Parts: sequence; C-alpha cells; structure tokens
Amino acid sequence: MYFTDRGIEELAQRRGDEDVTLGWLAGKLTEFVDLYPEHEAVVDRLATWLARADDED
Repeated sequence: MYFTDRGIEELAQRRGDEDVTLGWLAGKLTEFVDLYPEHEAVVDRLATWLARADDED
C-alpha cells in the first residue's frame, strides 16, 4: 500500500456516495493548486491523465 492510498481510501469512505461533476473537480483542483502551488505539476499531470482517460494509446 502506498502512503497516498490512505487519502484515496478516506475520500471513498467520506464522499464515495456523492455525485460530483468534472467541473466541480476542476474547481477543487484549481483551489488546491492556489493553496499549494508547489504541487501544480502533479495536479496538472493528474488532470491531463483524467481528461485523456478514454483516448487510445
């Protein structure tokens, strides 16, 4: 188990039954980067990966 799995598990437990839009998620990611700009590259990579999840390799 990776350390980050704990955060993912907490997210699933606390908010797993909620419906959210991708617009809401994009806003939360932007808010996170505003608070923690040192993590901008990681958030950008995650957002790009999510945006292209259905693209063929």
